[in-house]
Amino acid sequence: MNPVRNALRLAAMYAIAAATSAHALSAHAGGHAYRLDNAAYRQECGSCHVAFPPKLLAAPSWRAVMEGLDIHFGDDATLEPAVQREIATWLEANAGRRDTSAIGKPLLRITATPWFRKEHRREIEAGVQRRPEVKSFANCGACHTGADRGDYSERGIRVPGGRPR
Repeated sequence: MNPVRNALRLAAMYAIAAATSAHALSAHAGGHAYRLDNAAYRQECGSCHVAFPPKLLAAPSWRAVMEGLDIHFGDDATLEPAVQREIATWLEANAGRRDTSAIGKPLLRITATPWFRKEHRREIEAGVQRRPEVKSFANCGACHTGADRGDYSERGIRVPGGRPR
């Protein structure tokens, strides 16, 4: 056989293997990296708390959250009508497909969803949410160092008072 042709085949196989590995790694991280590309959402919602990824709630849950901004978890988060419509439309268009309701009512808290509970309750030691730096599981940025960018990948987790994961 031609040594040049063998070298080219070998190089092609390495390239395919590298591309496959890179795709697998990005697909895994992509499962925990979310788009936060709406400026109004990041500005308005992100000014009080982390701008939660829309995929973490289904459209009915986001609709209920946006319709109740006058009593948003104890605060009045009312927005100008045009801004509220823009954000609500974007949230619903980018919402998750997983059902986020209980007893026929949309859940308003991401931390109340079965997915969130499964992801966090089994892997996080008891009492983490009571640490002063964390305070609550709703404070995503306390442990997820890339939360402000929509990055919730495992490599970016740093639990205050704990070990890096």
